[in-house]
Amino acid sequence: MDDSQKPEIEYPCAWEYKIIGLDARLMKDAVAQILADTAYTLDPSHVSSGGKYVSMTVEVTVVDEANRYQVFESLRNHSAIRMVL
Repeated sequence: MDDSQKPEIEYPCAWEYKIIGLDARLMKDAVAQILADTAYTLDPSHVSSGGKYVSMTVEVTVVDEANRYQVFESLRNHSAIRMVL
C-alpha cells in the first residue's frame, strides 16, 4: 500500500487492539504493565470453541502514529499475548 492509499487518521484518537492469548489473567496483567500510566479499557471478547484461546479488546487513546505502533509492538512482544490484531 502506498501513502496515497493509507487511511487518514486524526490524532489523538481512540484505537482498538484485539489481543489473543491462552490465559486471561496473564493477558490482563500484561496490558496493565504495558499501559501502566495510560487510561485504557479492556473487555473480554471471545473464548475459542475448545476453550484454549481467549481474546480481548483493548481500547486506548493514541497521540500519534509512532505511539500507535509502539503500543502494538509492546503488546505483540509480550509473552502472555500470542497475537495482536
